[in-house]
Amino acid sequence: MDRRELAGFLRGRRERITPADVGLPAGPRRRTPGLRREEVAQLAFISTEYYTRLEQARGPRPSREVLAGLARALRLSDAERDHLHHLAGAPPGPPTGPSREVPLSILDLLRRLPHTAAIVLSATYEVIAWNDLAAALLEDFSPLPRRERNLLRRAYLAPPSRERPLYDPFDAEAFARAAARRLRAAAARYPDDGEVATLVGDLLSGSAEFARLWAAHDVHPEPTLLKTVNHPLIGPITLSRPRPEAAPSPAGPLQRRPAERRP
Repeated sequence: MDRRELAGFLRGRRERITPADVGLPAGPRRRTPGLRREEVAQLAFISTEYYTRLEQARGPRPSREVLAGLARALRLSDAERDHLHHLAGAPPGPPTGPSREVPLSILDLLRRLPHTAAIVLSATYEVIAWNDLAAALLEDFSPLPRRERNLLRRAYLAPPSRERPLYDPFDAEAFARAAARRLRAAAARYPDDGEVATLVGDLLSGSAEFARLWAAHDVHPEPTLLKTVNHPLIGPITLSRPRPEAAPSPAGPLQRRPAERRP
């Protein structure tokens, strides 16, 4: 275990994350760049004293459970997670949860699609990347905390009074059904991931419709080849998307379809 390198790595990762990245308020008196130590400890489910000792290069070797919590709290990429494990003297095993790291090739592709609205979803339906046209057509996700970027939470847990700019009533139910089935597959693939378990628990306790779909144990999603976006300025727009078996992720690029507009 390289305590000095581990301490510097944890401190550097902590200082680059803003409170908004993890859904925390910034507060008027925040002087620390990035997150506070107590905030990282809370997100990682460890004590502040223990985390402080790690950053001061005087803590004991963290367990794999602690390392998993730190990787989740600090939003580490797959490469950074592996590096954390090596610094702690515990070679990394397979990831316990779905990756939120978007490859540079995908980010470059988003920028090179100026006439196509495209978003990238994680296995739990969190929007983790988007291009400018998607922000204009759907919504600007940049100011939203992580919880509000999750489309499953929006589909099942958003209050009725809240506007849902992503999907209009024509296809909202089909999207919700397909997303619930994909989440069941993700939960089976990552049974030890705390975030997946929390999401499933919140949906089960907060939505009777989700609980009914979950109890059916369906995992084959319904194909969604057409989608209607009800834009507040120009009205309903019908879009097409790749077939699910041809798309690299649950969200493919949305392309304008020359079909009859709904009134």
